[in-house]
Formats: sequence, C-alpha cells, structure tokens
Amino acid sequence: MISFQGFNMNIVSITMIIFVTIELLNVLTLYVKPGFKKGNGLGVFSAWEQSKKDEAVHALIKYLVYWVAGTKLIFIGLLIVIIILGDPLIQLSAAIVLLLSISTFFWKLYPLIKKMDDQNELNQKGYSKTLGLMITGFIIMFIIAILYTLVS
Repeated sequence: MISFQGFNMNIVSITMIIFVTIELLNVLTLYVKPGFKKGNGLGVFSAWEQSKKDEAVHALIKYLVYWVAGTKLIFIGLLIVIIILGDPLIQLSAAIVLLLSISTFFWKLYPLIKKMDDQNELNQKGYSKTLGLMITGFIIMFIIAILYTLVS
C-alpha cells in the first residue's frame, strides 16, 4: 500500500480510479456530445436520430441523458471522496457495492440492448456484445481487487 498524506493507494483504490476515469469520460460524452457513436454515446442507437423528428420526444430523451450523466457525477464525486478519505475497509466496502451495482447491468439493461442489436436498431452491429464485454471487464476487475484485498 502506498500512502500520500493520509491517502491510501491500494489495489481497490487503483481499481476505483480506473473506473472513475472511464466514467468521467462517459459523462463528458453525455454532456458535450450525446449523439457520439463512441464512448457509450447515444449515437449508437438509431432511435437517437429518429427522436429528433419529434421535438417533445427528443427533449425527453435529452433530459434523461443529462439525468443519467448527472447521476453518474454524483457517484463519481462520492467515489473520489472514498478514494481520497476512505480507509481501506470503506474502500473495500465501496468496491463490493460497485461490483453488485455494476452487475445489475445484466438484469435489465443487457437484455434491452441485446434485443435492439438483434433487431438492427443499433448503428454498430454487435455493440451489445462489446458493451457486455466492457461491463464484464469492470466486474472482473473489481472481483480481482476485492479478492486480492481479502486474501492479503
């Protein structure tokens, strides 16, 4: 463990820093260029462009996108506080909660995006698989960090 003036750098905090960095890039995409076709931008969904034909529908979708981005910012802020000020037990507990919450992707979101992918409603064929692999990578990353911390 590396310590900088009370800041504990361990495998859990490093894992959370990686996660926070990727999520910050996603928030930036959602706020600045929500229609982007990379970085989990909405441009991957053909419905994004279709929604622009109906001003009320597009306004609702943009509102929901900014809501998601804002919610992500809340969690990112809390994670930064936990990374900087949290002791190893708090960091480990946060990592377990992150693991569980990230895993819910496969409960509701993955079936939806897989169906859209199967029905050619995404601009990038196979995007559901790419996203599923990315989320699986996060899950594996947190499992490794948690197990390493528990056994060491």
